[in-house]
Amino acid sequence: MEETSSISTCGLCVRAKYPFDRAVAFTPFEGEARELIHLLKYSGVKTAAPLLGKMIADAIRKLDKDLESPKRVLVVPVPLHRQKSRSRGFNQSELVARAALRTLRDPRLTYAPRTLVRVRRTEPQAGLSNHQRRANLRGSFAVRYAERLKGHTVLLVDDVYTTGTTAAECARTLKRAGAKAVYVATIARSFKFSAAELDRWHLNLPHPKQEEVAVHRSM
Repeated sequence: MEETSSISTCGLCVRAKYPFDRAVAFTPFEGEARELIHLLKYSGVKTAAPLLGKMIADAIRKLDKDLESPKRVLVVPVPLHRQKSRSRGFNQSELVARAALRTLRDPRLTYAPRTLVRVRRTEPQAGLSNHQRRANLRGSFAVRYAERLKGHTVLLVDDVYTTGTTAAECARTLKRAGAKAVYVATIARSFKFSAAELDRWHLNLPHPKQEEVAVHRSM
């Protein structure tokens, strides 16, 4: 298995056998990135979106070789349930994805926001075990316009990667509908491992910004 950058693939990622092909993030979920994400999601400060878009654009650039495809690459934001989208007034993943595309200006990338929809409301993921997270999300996504998806590579965009459960469920749904490959780009990676788990799997993940802080490959 070929490694990318100077980052070790963590043991948890290898064991999980995620259905997406690779996942990258711009930075750990802390500092400026965390503050900007919270301003956007919870305070509705939409002026944070362009700054976050530049961050995720840098993460997407790490996928440059992976996104080479004879067909267009569909950029799909992780969707919110319609009730949450109405109450919040926007989907932060959509805002950030659009901002990233304006920064990148990459002709290979086509914005496809309604390709994936959330068809079932779910409980908040915070505080749930990995098993509970998977059960909570199972069957919560569906694909629209599957005929437009078949054979295409998909770039899935979200704000924060925590355990990979949401990205995995989205990727599974997209591939079942005919997507050729699914890559994941997020602004930040949140680490939820205990000290014992970190020691057991010998994670060697970098701290500085603009480094690839999460690498996952399907086995």
